[in-house]
Amino acid sequence: MLFPADFLTRLEYLSIMSKRVFRGSLLAQRRTMQMGSGIEFSDHREYTPGDDLRYLDWNIYARHGDLLLKRFQEEQDLRVYLMLDCSRSMAFGQPAKFDLARQLTAALAYIALADLDRIAVVAYADGVIREFPVTRGKARILPLMRFLEDLSTTGQDTHLARAVQGVLHRGARTGLAVVISDLFDEHGFEGGLDQLRYRRFDAHVLQLHDPQEADPGLLGDIELEDIETESVQMVTVTEKNMRAYRQLFQQHQHAVRDYCASYNLGITQSPSTVAFDDLVINMMRASSAGSPSRT
Repeated sequence: MLFPADFLTRLEYLSIMSKRVFRGSLLAQRRTMQMGSGIEFSDHREYTPGDDLRYLDWNIYARHGDLLLKRFQEEQDLRVYLMLDCSRSMAFGQPAKFDLARQLTAALAYIALADLDRIAVVAYADGVIREFPVTRGKARILPLMRFLEDLSTTGQDTHLARAVQGVLHRGARTGLAVVISDLFDEHGFEGGLDQLRYRRFDAHVLQLHDPQEADPGLLGDIELEDIETESVQMVTVTEKNMRAYRQLFQQHQHAVRDYCASYNLGITQSPSTVAFDDLVINMMRASSAGSPSRT
C-alpha cells in the first residue's frame, strides 16, 4: 500500500520534528531568508537562532516567556515546488523507487503546508506530464495523496531540463524547488538544475537508487531490457564488465554531489529501501548541519 493507515500520523510527527527540533531544515532556512517587513500581520511562529530580533513579539515574551516571531504576509508567500520524476526507470526496484518518491513528495508537501507555505507538485518524465497546482493549507494533503496515487511511470526518457522549462513558461514564482529523481537523465541532469539556479530558485536534489542499480551482481549470458525504451539486448557480462559498471555508477553519484557542492545546492542521496520518514529526518539533520545527506 502506497499510503498505509498510519501515514498521516507519521506526517504529523515529521511536521512537529521540523518545527521543534530541526528548525534549520531546508524549508526553514529558505523561509528565514524570506523574512520581510510586510504590512499585513498573519500569525506567529517559533524563534529560530539567526532570525531578526526586530520581529520578536516582546509582549508575548513578557507575559509568557515564549520566543515567538511575528509572521507577515510577505513571509507566508514561500512557494515550494516538488518536481517528481515519473519516468519508467523510477519503477525499478523492490520496493519501487517511484513508491518512495511519492511518499517523500507527500511528506515534504505536508511539512510545508503545515507551516503555511504554498506547494505545487510537478510530475515529469520527458517533459511535464501532470501538475498539482499551487495550494496551501493542511487540508489539501488528502487531495494531494489521491493525485500521487493516480500517477504512474511513463514517457520515453527523462528530461529534467524540458520539465523545468515547462514550469518556468507557466510563470512559476521563485521559491524552493525539490527535485525527487534517480537522475538517470541521458540529456544530463545539469541542464535543469542550471535553469533553476539562473532563475534564482533554491534547489534541493533528492536522488534515489535501488541497491541493485549500485551493484547488480550479474554474470554470464543475460538478456538486458532498457526499462525506459523497452529495447532488449543479449549480452555476456564478465567480472571486468561489472567492475566497470560499478565504477560508472559511483562516478555518476559523485558527479551529482560535486555539482550540488559547487553551486551550494542541497543534496540527499539514498537507496530506495530506506523508510520515507527516516529519510526526511536524515535530510533535516544534514541540512541543519550544512552537509550533504547520504543514507
